Amino acid sequence: MSKEILNLEPKAVWENFYQLTQIPRPSKKEAKIIAYMKNFGEKLGLETIIDEVENVIIRKPASPGFENRKGVVLQGHLDMVPQANSDSNHNFETDPIDAYVDGDWVTARGTTLGADNGMGCAAMMTILQSKDLQHGPIECLFTIDEETGMTGAEGLKPGFLKGDILINTDSEDEGELYFGCAGGVDANVNMNYTEIDVPQGMQAYKLNLTGLKGGHSGMDIILGRGNSNKLLVRFIKHAIQSHGLRLANFTGGTLRNAIPRESFATVVVPVSAEKEFTECLKKYEALYISELSATEPNLSFKAEKTAMPSKIMEETAQFKFVNSVYACPNGVIRMSDAMPGVVETSLNLAIVKAENGNMTVNCLLRSAVDSAKEDLGAMVASVFELIGAEVALEGSYPGWKPNPTSPILQTMKDVYHKMYGKTPDTKVIHAGLECGILGAAYPNWDMISFGPTIRFPHSPDEKVKIDTVQKFWDFLVETLKNIPVK
Repeated sequence: MSKEILNLEPKAVWENFYQLTQIPRPSKKEAKIIAYMKNFGEKLGLETIIDEVENVIIRKPASPGFENRKGVVLQGHLDMVPQANSDSNHNFETDPIDAYVDGDWVTARGTTLGADNGMGCAAMMTILQSKDLQHGPIECLFTIDEETGMTGAEGLKPGFLKGDILINTDSEDEGELYFGCAGGVDANVNMNYTEIDVPQGMQAYKLNLTGLKGGHSGMDIILGRGNSNKLLVRFIKHAIQSHGLRLANFTGGTLRNAIPRESFATVVVPVSAEKEFTECLKKYEALYISELSATEPNLSFKAEKTAMPSKIMEETAQFKFVNSVYACPNGVIRMSDAMPGVVETSLNLAIVKAENGNMTVNCLLRSAVDSAKEDLGAMVASVFELIGAEVALEGSYPGWKPNPTSPILQTMKDVYHKMYGKTPDTKVIHAGLECGILGAAYPNWDMISFGPTIRFPHSPDEKVKIDTVQKFWDFLVETLKNIPVK
């Protein structure tokens, strides 16, 4: 960890962020950070509650003279996406994040940084610590498991919180206010298949498609980045037809909400076709680099000889697996008619595995339109049901319906304009903010989302722009000062 981070401004926010980087907090493994936050609130002498699903709620009374202001719920999520480069030995359950200053940004060595949503949580912690800020009654809601299921938001009980306004700190562009988001659903595919012995006269290869940028499957889906699962299966399909390739196993992607950066497969090819096979692979690498030159400059596609697998897929099973994955939709499905430049509906073919006689595929579908989300789910189910697979559409969560007349939206627009001489952009985000779920439990809440500038979340390239953290903090402080009376 670079100690330079502790000298950045605002110091208190960066010091809290530093503390968060030292505590392992991958999704589903948040026990350490929950304990830390409980101790944090109690040491401040503030009411601190752990609810039934282990969200942490810390309440701070209004500062003198602000007791009649509307109550504000500041909200962020404690978990982070655990993504590391293949050459990293980082253990997200035990190791701190190795963050450092890189020019105008803070990033991490070989892993995700956890600025999503660590920067928002750090600002909330600093509000709780402050002794001289002006604000009405505040409740800080630190949710768990946002990145893999939003179970913290789902488990929050109605009537538990007292505030009138929700300010979510999980957006990633300074100078933008978000007042709506997409909903989502997981498509989980499972099928058993038959394996057979490897024929004589074959050579085994390990295929490695690596070097892609990956990224957030909502925020970055519009960027047209490569999907390692789609690229690898595209080559495999061709090599089956042209070089007699047989597939032993396949694994690609690690998280449902991260665009897959790396995919691997063990294959066998006839010894007589080895030369043509390796030359073909080089041509496909050049083809992919050409097609994705603007978005994936570091793409690498290599083959290396490996030990002979004990089994390969039976030929019909191979046909079903390869063609279903190849046919599965991926990427931007439709742009919004109502909001030009905004993705309406998308699909991330996130995780693909086939080994030891079992195939699994996990996709995350997003849409601002519930009926479009349902239609896309039916489309994905149709593809995989054709091969006899079981398809479950699970974990559906609602979008956050935009309210252009939101009072907190207008308040924050006015505050930002007064501070910086310009009106912030107002947008609907193609990502699954918790606001939609939380708003269902608290329909009276007036909701908004904002944050500092973060790039490439959910990938080891994640970074946060230093100067935007100061603006984010100043804007938050001034907003709390300008919350209207009840």
